[in-house]
Amino acid sequence: MAAEREWHLVQITDTHLFAEQGGRLLGLDTDASLLRVLDHVRLHDAAADLLLATGDIAQDGSLPAYQRFHERLTQLRKPALCLNGNHDLRQPLAQVTGCQAVTGCCVRQLGNWSLIMLNSAVEHQVHGFLDAEQLSFLQQALAQASGHVLVALHHHPVPVGSRWLDEQVVENAADFWKIIDGSQRVRAVIFGHVHQVFEAERRGVRLMSAPSTCVQFAVGSEDFAVSTEAPGYRWLRLQPDGRLQTGVRRVDSFTFTPDLRVRGY
Repeated sequence: MAAEREWHLVQITDTHLFAEQGGRLLGLDTDASLLRVLDHVRLHDAAADLLLATGDIAQDGSLPAYQRFHERLTQLRKPALCLNGNHDLRQPLAQVTGCQAVTGCCVRQLGNWSLIMLNSAVEHQVHGFLDAEQLSFLQQALAQASGHVLVALHHHPVPVGSRWLDEQVVENAADFWKIIDGSQRVRAVIFGHVHQVFEAERRGVRLMSAPSTCVQFAVGSEDFAVSTEAPGYRWLRLQPDGRLQTGVRRVDSFTFTPDLRVRGY
């Protein structure tokens, strides 16, 4: 039965594509790095049921960037969902239908799991925020869930240990956690934005980020700092009994020298 099988997900995040193909973020060609990550997905996670992109698909919010992202994903021939990030713009993102854009809030049923997707982005602002509509939707979705729950959003709802990034958390994370704490069904919360791997647990709920498909930020940095770690993605396997296996894969033979003249992104 479908409800009893494992569900295999791939999370990619923070692709930061530009209107012009070959655009560079901190000196890195974000198109080229995305293609390398997707090649890695084909090699190691070709059987995935769903690809989830957790925001900052475009660096400049441009329609050509979203169209090119869609073209890349169609080559994987698997369903894809795209969350809004702080660099994204809702209107052009919503125009690209190949990757279903979640510019509001949404639930996707995956057997005995509910994938609840929220929009933490505030257009033209770097921090995260969940408005009353998002919080109400989360509360209702949790009340209606009959199995296990995975929540996804762009911004981190907890500090990750980097001072400058932790100024960009979900500002009203306390409201988010009040709702999560009122449910016994949430197994994990996944997010992007931080361009690094973060894993922790809060009151039995696993918290996980994924590496960016382009530039990585240095772990534990006080101020803006770039790492030379390779781009990558996170894979997740959702078991019908509520267990969740996950890991991170990075591309091989990656060399990157950050453009140190750039002091931000």
